[in-house]
Amino acid sequence: MKELRYDAVVIGGGAAGMAAALEIDKAGFSCAIVEREDHLGGILMQCIHNGFGLHEFKEELTGPEFAERFAEQVAQSNIVVYLGTTVTDINAQHGPYEKELICASPDYGIIKIISKAIVLAMGCRERNRGNVRIPGARPAGVYTAGLAQRLVNIEGYIPGKEVVIIGSGDIGLIMARRMSWVGCHVKAVVEIMPYPSGLTRNIVQCLHDFNIPLYLSCQTTNIFGNDRVEGIEVTPMENGALVLEKAFRIDCDTVLLSVGLVPENELSKDAGVELHPTTNGPIVDASLMTNVDGIFACGNVLHVHDLVDWVAEESRFAGRQAAAWLRGERPAHQVRVKAGPNVRYANPGKLDPSRDNKVYLRSMIVKNDAVLELRLDNRVIKSIKKGHIQPSEMITLTVGPKDLEGYTADSALELALL
Repeated sequence: MKELRYDAVVIGGGAAGMAAALEIDKAGFSCAIVEREDHLGGILMQCIHNGFGLHEFKEELTGPEFAERFAEQVAQSNIVVYLGTTVTDINAQHGPYEKELICASPDYGIIKIISKAIVLAMGCRERNRGNVRIPGARPAGVYTAGLAQRLVNIEGYIPGKEVVIIGSGDIGLIMARRMSWVGCHVKAVVEIMPYPSGLTRNIVQCLHDFNIPLYLSCQTTNIFGNDRVEGIEVTPMENGALVLEKAFRIDCDTVLLSVGLVPENELSKDAGVELHPTTNGPIVDASLMTNVDGIFACGNVLHVHDLVDWVAEESRFAGRQAAAWLRGERPAHQVRVKAGPNVRYANPGKLDPSRDNKVYLRSMIVKNDAVLELRLDNRVIKSIKKGHIQPSEMITLTVGPKDLEGYTADSALELALL
């Protein structure tokens, strides 16, 4: 078995992986990217719509254009890229300050990579019908929205003509517009929650602009059809209960599922990384390092973002912190972060009181004129007004040394939405 050595290995060659690797390379450390697809860019390569890069590059780009900007930087760096290569195992206890990765590739065979640091950047996968337990038959014509996106944008196939989308996640909303553009009839988007799961701009641009109805507080209670989908049954909900007498049928030949994303962390678990029960991503400290010394996480493998610009920002920081760890730097103190009232989660789980920290959090409520309250040891230290909050839109803020003045070893910063 061929053995290779690098200071750091980044698993995943999407926006997160490339951004992290570039920072490690800039710091002067040897770095490799291991990507299981035959190209860099990850899921961005099938996202041909625009709207990417407004924060990162100050201009509006398509997904492939956004990925290309990073891929060009990688090509001009000293980063070694292994495409079509899958990491099958991580041994985090290989030796003092060393980890061992076993990788499989048609081109390289089975290779062993020894590194000091690892950055997890594997992204996420879609939840499917089994995850949401929709009853009924199992006919052809049921796809996840991401698979349908790949079929249309990459493979050139149209999965059906009469389409219903279950779930109002951003991929589903974008596919409602895309399927309309290719001549399909998108009959409805059905959402179990009383509010949309996707960004407001996607609701407007992908549904309202195409007169596609959105059924909120409605559950899909059956899929009809034997060989091919013939329709679905939709049952409204009131006060959390199904109102069976109001159920109705929508005829269709295709169902697209846009019911959420799950961080891809099977490798993480095998390496002994502790996962957050809410995000299903690794629990990380102020440097985005997991409980396993020298293993960092960033991007959608850490928590699902709504903008790739935030993925790139977070991942560049992870790369810089991995480089600092390789130099032997460690934060002297860290302050624990708690998700308070109406906050689903906050990342990272700890803050470094000696510098500015970027914090990402998600709301559990939909509200206008909200207030984000920061409480250090139950003492309100800052209140930030928010014009509108909803679960689908990430909230970001910076917490600096002045905010954490007076902290102790047992201090905790609680974030609350009121």
